[in-house]
Amino acid sequence: MAVSFYQLTVDAHDLPALARFWCRVLDWRVLFEDENEIVIGSDAHALPGICFVPVGERKTAKNRLHIDLTPDDQAAEVERILALGARRADVGQGEDVTWTVLADPEGNEFCVLRPKKSLLD
Repeated sequence: MAVSFYQLTVDAHDLPALARFWCRVLDWRVLFEDENEIVIGSDAHALPGICFVPVGERKTAKNRLHIDLTPDDQAAEVERILALGARRADVGQGEDVTWTVLADPEGNEFCVLRPKKSLLD
């Protein structure tokens, strides 16, 4: 039986704000929105997407799953994402790593990697 990665679901305190942040980061758009979920993606037929669902509590611990982004220009992309509302995050990565750890406006960590051409770079 075949299976595909459909979407990543993110618990969010402020769904619209977090969805707008990730739309700006990824140059995606809101595909569906109601009070219980917001789905974003590059296109309704391009998988995967991200779905934001409401939670009452705020994030309190380091993510066990996170997004890795690979830009053409890592330094420029880090600065662009910081200007959108992200902040630098320390998850114990050390000083000599090739990636930058950031957190979205609700504190969810994600990494901006160096440019990559494949999953094996």
